[in-house]
Amino acid sequence: MIDARLLDAVGSLVAAHARPDHIPLLGIAGAQGSGKTTLARAAAERFSAAHLSLDDVYLTKTERQTLAREVHPLFAVRGPPGTHDLALLEAKAAVLRATGPDSRTPLPAFDKLTDDRAPEASWPVFAGRPSAVLIDGWCLGATPQAEADLTLPVNALEAEQDVQGRWRGAANAALAGHYAQSFAGFNAMLFLKAPSFDAVLDWRCEQEAGLMGLSPADLPSARRAELAVFIQHFERITRHMLTGGVRADRVVQLDADRRLSPPAYGRS
Repeated sequence: MIDARLLDAVGSLVAAHARPDHIPLLGIAGAQGSGKTTLARAAAERFSAAHLSLDDVYLTKTERQTLAREVHPLFAVRGPPGTHDLALLEAKAAVLRATGPDSRTPLPAFDKLTDDRAPEASWPVFAGRPSAVLIDGWCLGATPQAEADLTLPVNALEAEQDVQGRWRGAANAALAGHYAQSFAGFNAMLFLKAPSFDAVLDWRCEQEAGLMGLSPADLPSARRAELAVFIQHFERITRHMLTGGVRADRVVQLDADRRLSPPAYGRS
């Protein structure tokens, strides 16, 4: 169940930026498993808003394979900056913000089973004019790191597979470029702040167990080990965001159980 205070936080941003001639663009950021997508969906239903996720606009598998060949093999894995079609996200947000009451707007979707964008014929359709456009994403609002901070690897993945730092450097450059430009177009950003990066693995494992119909304690240890490696792709930027490397209008501090920690709300 979504904490009513979280819905109120989103609702206050919608109310603060909505005008009769203006549909606000609002972001909900947070690490894997923080509940950002669940919150965005619930808020969209509550406030008659449209919802998009950064996960809906991954580059296609072919596009990521090209990045992997031309830039760095780690770009085959979806998620880090550089693996999203921000032009598609911006175009759909613009269309939604220009809709009328009779409009029907197809929204991008990504098929994680095939690791590729879903066919357009299967995309969900938003009907009408939304009160706001809500976009959730793990790295929304993230700021680039200083070049000196990229030198040392933060985990085994970087130490073993990004020895020269080309992958993290390219992701950081993406954050400083198109991602920063895209984030600047948001009217406001809410950040669900994890208590530490250590909580992210537990949260991601809870998600995986739920998809498998298991309790978190029954998730196979081999799968937990795989997820521990997977989240290393996001560790650098997540840690940076948790230590202040994010531009957010409202920060909601979570505890290890994803409950709001007092004080519940703050500003970055």
